[in-house]
Amino acid sequence: MARYIFITGGVVSSLGKGLMAASLAALLQARGYSVRIRKFDPYLNVDPGTMSPYQHGEVYVTDDGAETDLDLGHYERFTGVSARQSDNVTSGRIYQDIIAKERRGDYLGATVQVIPHVTDAIKEFAVSETEGLDFVLCEIGGTVGDIESLPFMEAIRQLRNELEPFQTLSVHVTLVPYIAAAGELKTKPTQHSVRELASLGIKPDVLLCRSEHEIPESERRKIAQFCNVRQEAVIPALDAPSIYSVPLQYHQEGLDTEVLRGFGITDAPDPDLSRWDDVTDRFFNPEGEVTIGVVGKYVGLQDAYKSLNEALIHGGLANRVKVNIRWIDAEVFEEDDAAIASKLEPLHGILVPGGFGERGSEGKIASVRFARERNVPFFGICLGMQMACIEGARLAGHDKASSTEFGPTEEPVVGIITEWMGKEGLEKRAEDGDLGGTMRLGAYDAKLSPNSHVSAIYGGKTDISERHRHRYEVNAAYRESLEGCGLVFSGMSPDGLLPEIVERPEHPWFVGVQFHPELKSRPFEPHPLFDGFIAAAVRQSRLV
Repeated sequence: MARYIFITGGVVSSLGKGLMAASLAALLQARGYSVRIRKFDPYLNVDPGTMSPYQHGEVYVTDDGAETDLDLGHYERFTGVSARQSDNVTSGRIYQDIIAKERRGDYLGATVQVIPHVTDAIKEFAVSETEGLDFVLCEIGGTVGDIESLPFMEAIRQLRNELEPFQTLSVHVTLVPYIAAAGELKTKPTQHSVRELASLGIKPDVLLCRSEHEIPESERRKIAQFCNVRQEAVIPALDAPSIYSVPLQYHQEGLDTEVLRGFGITDAPDPDLSRWDDVTDRFFNPEGEVTIGVVGKYVGLQDAYKSLNEALIHGGLANRVKVNIRWIDAEVFEEDDAAIASKLEPLHGILVPGGFGERGSEGKIASVRFARERNVPFFGICLGMQMACIEGARLAGHDKASSTEFGPTEEPVVGIITEWMGKEGLEKRAEDGDLGGTMRLGAYDAKLSPNSHVSAIYGGKTDISERHRHRYEVNAAYRESLEGCGLVFSGMSPDGLLPEIVERPEHPWFVGVQFHPELKSRPFEPHPLFDGFIAAAVRQSRLV
């Protein structure tokens, strides 16, 4: 029988509920329990797929092709449990499904209302596909008191009444700010947040109190008295030097112990935290450092490249080096040629990530050219691979090589894909159709050329599966021309039609991939491409 942990937040947003959920799940997992984490997002978008990265950060893609909240990346990285379509739901998706049922007449003429129809749909989502699990953690987006989140709060209240005793638990993440002018911590925001939650019929069992300063016992006792929880259940959550030290920090403060006690479990096995000890040891005790330049379009908001940032750190963990990431706006290289050398020469590796649209494209192509000419390790991901192919085509004499994504072109080295072979057979998309959910999404297989560089990186494998999120593909008709100039197609779709990986065998490390390997990297299991890229950067650092 699955037990449910409902995680809410109060006072302000961005308190780290997602990281808290991932850390708690990792601690329960370390004790031998099976876990799954789910995210309820109150916004009316069906999914974040059409939202600007500046609005929402990166879109995290699952194996089964769901475009989800970036918190699911934390969930996967901390637990190693692959997320699914059923692990993220929005108000938009729930209302879309309910309205579709109403139009079909499924409700047999009944008046469709928030209660019971919307709340029933939320509850159904929460408890579905939980067979064989010990714990299901459900994170509610936003903060208590938001109009958008009220149906989710009501659904939680109902579930806590409907499920068995000791089958549900509420964890509330709140803020205990330090007021410098007064020289003291203030517990009143937490008190008000808990009171607001209680007014919705939900009594928190555990309070996770975020703070920049130590919370003394006297303040924990005060919070416990005013918020009607045990003092031991008031867990301090101070800022951590690394997100990968958070599970160990929360365990030290007793979070997992209090959660288990709330379920009446007092004889749980001690957690095996050895892999987290190893991760933190590698992170805080590096034996060197490298500097990687990420030449992108959304560098003003690092959450737009959240998984990429973490995957680079994982590559550093694998090689026991610190990775300094230098975020570079690709548009800078379009305005000032002198900036290319000044910004890229100090780097030990250059990475061009995924993205959409023409803005910054010429700057990315200039970065590819610099890496190729100067023998600097280069890694192109999704659009980054496409820019590498356009740069290679121009080198091969196709001076007007471009992508149809950027407008009409005489040399469409990259073009929109309207049909491809998926797991269920031929998939088709209209060029002028909806944007949401119409890309090549999720895990697809690829065939690697034997004895290629990437095959060696993958440990000699010739069959791999990686996650995609893109609408445009490299035109395989240019393969002969590109390979004539040293850019080899070393990975293809199983039907041999879609280029998946390109490389330059004569270059120290030059790889472009159409998929997003950062989505499958874990701190305790770094993705081999990031492991290899950082290893190449380490070698480069010894040459500089």
